[in-house]
Amino acid sequence: MTGSALERRLALRRREVDAELRRIVARGPGWPPRLRAAIRWSLLGPGKRIRPVLALEAASLVGGDRGRPSALAAACALEMIHAYSLVHDDLPAMDDDALRRGRPTTHVRFDEATAILAGDALLTEAFAVLAGGRERLRPVDVTRRLRIVEEVALAAGAGGMVGGQALDLGSEGRARVGAALVARIHRRKTGALIRAAVRAGAIGAGATERELSRLTAYGEALGLAFQIADDVLDETGPTAVTGKRGGGDAAHGKATYPAALGLEGARAAMLRAARDARAAVRPFGDRALVLRALVDRVVDRAS
Repeated sequence: MTGSALERRLALRRREVDAELRRIVARGPGWPPRLRAAIRWSLLGPGKRIRPVLALEAASLVGGDRGRPSALAAACALEMIHAYSLVHDDLPAMDDDALRRGRPTTHVRFDEATAILAGDALLTEAFAVLAGGRERLRPVDVTRRLRIVEEVALAAGAGGMVGGQALDLGSEGRARVGAALVARIHRRKTGALIRAAVRAGAIGAGATERELSRLTAYGEALGLAFQIADDVLDETGPTAVTGKRGGGDAAHGKATYPAALGLEGARAAMLRAARDARAAVRPFGDRALVLRALVDRVVDRAS
């Protein structure tokens, strides 16, 4: 897939997701105005929307338009959960960041209490979106939706993203950082939600167990490549590219792949993970063109 074709496809997916996210925020019943404004700021700012794109593309790969409502619900819920995690990660008690996606973080733009509540609301409302209370669902879709709820909850909770953040905070300032510890942190903190995005989209579209297994391997490998690229960019990328202050990981003594392997070692590990991701979806042939192109996009950011 050419770069321009990928850009058009990604732009289409982002518009689709952003339109639905705007509807979700606008129709939220009884939301206090300041809280709604903070949710809008946290959720609808500029972003790559990689998790929603993965959910929609996985659904399209295995089912075409079949299961699209469930895939779109999963896509929006995943972006809401991702946005909540960024709001909380940026707080003074966590990473204490003032800049996110090139804009003031939510607690800087509003205040800490409002940021905490906005994150809480985003996480909770995400599961309302997944449950599909305003949709008319067929019995088969109800079953799939319940499976997606479990999938996303496990990926976001103490055994997934939240647990990864706890391990990340606990590792700060260690004199020595091993690759095994870094992998353990990032499989949960970043990888779990990327893996869940691919699986949720595929489940919503009725993927077979073989299809789901291949897409799971893809999501795990892509999540690893994505996190290593982020770690490398934090050390080498300018704020204009990353949208946040550079060198924050090193300043906090974080467990990162460059800290464990050096920059060149980290890049080599990223390329290995990218190769594994491409191999996982090779059996899908041309149906996986977008998923393979997304791997290239992730790697190109930090090459």
